[in-house]
Amino acid sequence: MTTHTPAAQPIARPDPDTSSMRAIAVHPGTPESIHARSVRRPEIDDIPDGRGVLVQVLRVGLDGTDKEISQALYGMAPDGDDYLIIGHENLGRVVSSGPNVPPELRPGALVVSTVRRPGHSAYDRLGMQDFTTDTVYYERGINLRHGYLSEFYVEDAAFVVPLPPTLERVGVLMEPLTVAEKGINQAYEIQRRLRIWRPARALVIGAGTIGLLASLVLRLEGIDVTVLSRRRAPYLNSDLLDTIGARYVSSVDTDVATVATAHGPFDIIFEASGFSPLAFEAAAALGTNGVLVLSGVTGGERVIEIDANRINQGFVLGNKVMVGTVNASRDDYVHGVDHLLAAEAMHPGWLEQLLTTRVMGLEDPAAMLAALEDRDTIKAYVEVAASSVMEGER
Repeated sequence: MTTHTPAAQPIARPDPDTSSMRAIAVHPGTPESIHARSVRRPEIDDIPDGRGVLVQVLRVGLDGTDKEISQALYGMAPDGDDYLIIGHENLGRVVSSGPNVPPELRPGALVVSTVRRPGHSAYDRLGMQDFTTDTVYYERGINLRHGYLSEFYVEDAAFVVPLPPTLERVGVLMEPLTVAEKGINQAYEIQRRLRIWRPARALVIGAGTIGLLASLVLRLEGIDVTVLSRRRAPYLNSDLLDTIGARYVSSVDTDVATVATAHGPFDIIFEASGFSPLAFEAAAALGTNGVLVLSGVTGGERVIEIDANRINQGFVLGNKVMVGTVNASRDDYVHGVDHLLAAEAMHPGWLEQLLTTRVMGLEDPAAMLAALEDRDTIKAYVEVAASSVMEGER
């Protein structure tokens, strides 16, 4: 495990001044403005109707979204502030809770919180904000809502998910896991139209955090999994896939069509590379009655040639589906708990190996960005406060 630790800086502890706390934030619209700052500590009464849950943050995962927000590629501050606290992958422990909070969220509970908050569409009013038709999104740590890279946060109990204590070491992986959970869950939902759909083979494109977790979920469901990524084996990611019985191939040596011929036809293709040309190669190679799940958000103005007639004909005659997935619902988090528990039982220690790069405390934003640049990083995370279990790691 790589650790990025500021010199002579201990793990961040609660500020003696209980009215304030430390946080990592950006000034949206200003590139490279990431900084540590003191902000007001939230209170239970910030949430109405006695539904508030005050959480001490233990760990926050880092990903490319945090880097892009620091580059001012997107993100807006909440109304009334000129800064946005970043961090959307969270793990914490309940400090206090309001009188109308479910008992499983009482003080001492290990929890994670979801990311997206309701907007104004009909879907938002149904609690399905991950399917909103609004053009403005409210997402903690990403847009218009402060995130979790702070010592504490307060949240409505409706958006807080309890975890078993046994998941304390790996619970910070929950949010990236839900990206895979939602995409795979949606594939099954869509294919209920076929009544007897039983996927047997899947291709995952990309062996980063999301690709590894998608492969894990698919393997736990008994599906034969092939993973295509650029780097040649062996390295940690390919070794981890071998451990769970997935097949790894490098795109340096082959392409999607060849992989499909050798190991398909694929009932599910989960695209997690963020490289859009591969999405269209996947569309051409998808099996009959298959589902292509796109999870990578791509930017820029890349232009490529595609065999449009072949892809169109294949989708029409083969009853194929292409679906995008973004953000996740509370149900996806609940499903994720089950898969984390199953992974810990079937592959002890596997999840913890994904946590490759640790940054200690809330004092060095530059170390957080540097952790994301490490070629061998799978999941970088900030250890904000350490429980007795996590203390044993050092």
